[in-house]
Amino acid sequence: MKEKSFKKHTLRIAVLFSSRGVFPGELVNSAIQEMAQALCKAGFDPVFLDEQETPYGAVSNASEAKHFAQLLERNHPDGVVVCLPNFGDESSAALACRDAGVPILIHAYPDVAGQMDPLHRRDAFCGKISIQNVFRQYGIPYTVFPPHVIHPNTDEFVSQLKDFGALCRVVNGLKRCTVGAVGARTTPFKTVRYDEIALQKAGITVETIDLSTVLSRANKMNDHTRIKQQIGLMKQAFDCSSVPESGLESLAKLRIVLNEIRDELDLDMMAIRCWEELEVEYGCAPCAVAGLFGDIGFPVACEVDVCNAVMMYALRLAADAPSTVLDWNNNHGQDPDSCVLFHCGPIPPSLMNGKGKMVEHSILANSCGPGCSWGPVEGTLKPGIFSFASCKTEDGKVYMYLGEGEFAEEKMESAYFGAYGVAHFENLQEKLISIGRNGFKHHVAITYGKFAHVLKEACETYLGYEIVPLP
Repeated sequence: MKEKSFKKHTLRIAVLFSSRGVFPGELVNSAIQEMAQALCKAGFDPVFLDEQETPYGAVSNASEAKHFAQLLERNHPDGVVVCLPNFGDESSAALACRDAGVPILIHAYPDVAGQMDPLHRRDAFCGKISIQNVFRQYGIPYTVFPPHVIHPNTDEFVSQLKDFGALCRVVNGLKRCTVGAVGARTTPFKTVRYDEIALQKAGITVETIDLSTVLSRANKMNDHTRIKQQIGLMKQAFDCSSVPESGLESLAKLRIVLNEIRDELDLDMMAIRCWEELEVEYGCAPCAVAGLFGDIGFPVACEVDVCNAVMMYALRLAADAPSTVLDWNNNHGQDPDSCVLFHCGPIPPSLMNGKGKMVEHSILANSCGPGCSWGPVEGTLKPGIFSFASCKTEDGKVYMYLGEGEFAEEKMESAYFGAYGVAHFENLQEKLISIGRNGFKHHVAITYGKFAHVLKEACETYLGYEIVPLP
């Protein structure tokens, strides 16, 4: 069975050019050309009405709105941009978009000083307010970004489109997705409890897999070609010089079996019981396996933290790049706005600052005995700005927090175990108080880049999550 890889999806964005008939059609003509150029610069495939279907390819009445609704049915776009070259027609735009089922960005052209005569004046500034009013009446969720009006031929608008694309990936990915819960929660970790029904109401299905099934299948795995291939992948990704061949073989079999389960259940992400049965009964820790999965776009959370597997997936979708999960773990000296984010080593290799070293789990080796916990990866995370998020279920709802921080080029003492980054935040102490008082976990999902505003808009406006603000 061939392993699925991380394949980036080119988004299809449909554009509704909303126009009032009293305005010159030439404004729509130029808008079509300018919007097409902006979408292509953002890396998207544009979908427009044909000029033969409606005058100028715009929508200005109920009949033309039906043509656009049919366009959406035929093309199944990932998102819709409602573009106002002039004031627009809010009623027909609402009719055209009410069953879109995907995120909608409302965009309005600016007027230009010196071009306010009847042939050039747009009034889209005013029309954007009106169209939001009617969309709200219809119960159509939509997105707007500042500034209120912006020309499509600017770099700022292309950046807006990229943010909107990230939003579309998050919304479309999270509204129907499946997470695999491998193994039961360990008794001490009541922090990772979750409400499966609340997740299902949010469109997130949980499929449970007994750990004994995984261990049985791994012990019976004897496809030496695939095992050898997986060992080769691990040696490329990590420094495995200290790991015995038996440890690498156990990890390879585990990855093959988890990948088979992923395909069988069509999983989008996974959360695994990572101690102590895997170490005591099977002979490895799954950290490196989780990291390798992350690098192909399949998030794997530790300690059966299903909720933060979902956040890893959300961040992966937003960034269109790997994500991981870490612990809020240590203070960093006396700096109140810095801390150490750590985990035993389930970090995708692409997020590591150089090649990580695969080791034995020093803590589990003390409790379970030496030689049975190969798999953690030691090293540091790359320096740079990152986005973070965590979620919980409570009272039948999904709650989350989010924000941004920055990993520094700093290292801990040489005896420090695991993979980590020294992270800097604004108002960290107040953030930690809020995280604790609101009952969130010690885990936090991260990915590189600035995506907190995108994630907030996606989860609050379209998915109905409750956002807990951090100071």
